Amino acid sequence: MKRNFDEIVQWIGAIAIVSGHTLNTLIEYNFNVRPWNILAFSLGTIAFLIWALRVRNGPQILVNIVSMTICALGLYRAL
Repeated sequence: MKRNFDEIVQWIGAIAIVSGHTLNTLIEYNFNVRPWNILAFSLGTIAFLIWALRVRNGPQILVNIVSMTICALGLYRAL
């Protein structure tokens, strides 16, 4: 059960991060996707942080904490 949950969380994170990057490319074509792009990155980062905490992956935990800080600042500026 743990492995299945971990895989689901990782896939949610991957899909959300890819969605964030896709939305970012739309900005280049003058589509206003803020704050949706930041929210997608936030969801992906939260999912990967949950996974990293569960598997005790220290470097990934650090990356996700820094990413969440950047996302929080971006959301603050976008809203």
